[in-house]
Amino acid sequence: MRRSQNSICISRKAKFFVGLVILLVTAALCAAFSMTGDRDFATARREILFRRIGHELLLQSGDSTSRVLPVKKITENEYQIRFENAFTFQTDSLINLTRRELGRDPLASDYVVNVLDSRNPGAAYGYAISKNNEDEIVACKGRKQPKAHYVVDVQFKTAGGSIIKGGYLLSGLPFLAFAGFLFFRSTQSRKPLYRKDTDASTITLGSMLFEAKKGKLVINGITIDLTGTETRVMRIFASCPNEIVERSRLQKEIWEDNGVIVGRSLDVFISKLRKKLEPDPNLKITVLRGKGYRLETNLMQ
Repeated sequence: MRRSQNSICISRKAKFFVGLVILLVTAALCAAFSMTGDRDFATARREILFRRIGHELLLQSGDSTSRVLPVKKITENEYQIRFENAFTFQTDSLINLTRRELGRDPLASDYVVNVLDSRNPGAAYGYAISKNNEDEIVACKGRKQPKAHYVVDVQFKTAGGSIIKGGYLLSGLPFLAFAGFLFFRSTQSRKPLYRKDTDASTITLGSMLFEAKKGKLVINGITIDLTGTETRVMRIFASCPNEIVERSRLQKEIWEDNGVIVGRSLDVFISKLRKKLEPDPNLKITVLRGKGYRLETNLMQ
């Protein structure tokens, strides 16, 4: 009799979990079907903001008749604003325009702007805007760019979960994971959680201490703060001193996972990091043309 009751209880629990999983999966699928519509709406709204930026740029250059061409979507997170005729612009005006207009987009907190000359290779001007002011890269302010056929290229940082726009899907997945945890908890033994904290190490480089976890350099009792990006770059150099670090590796490990790769951003951060290493004459980041970079130092164990 007791065995029969236990079987009934187990059966009821199994049905409960199976029913819960089916319910959550159904909710997730329904949200997934509405995801495309939400994404199309967000894209259309963002393109309107780009056209407003283009319109204001032309007005500020004294052009009130030529057209802003249709915004071109390069990838999921990259767009180009194109123009019918050549024009000129002030760098400060473009920066202020993008800050104001893209500030209306809740997913546009981090982005890189490159102004391209359609008739010449390379970028004529560029800057990076970030919600973390220390990671912003804004140069050549107050300058007027010569008249040319410009294209404004905007790349957004890929935010975790940004490709999922359906609120129901976002709220349903944690419950689905929780149901799965409860379902398999009784069949799997609990294992101690262990995660090696690689950021906790303090590395000695020349006469300087690099505190990777805190993002600091210490020399002769003086502490030099590093930004988050500078810390990640320094951690790569510290892991292989006196060895060549390829440019492609730095771009991939520092920027690609965030959805943005900009060559000039890397040069700027390397330059800033070199200046912060100047107090120690035993440390130097050298540039190897066509190969990458190398942190030259006598590593003290």
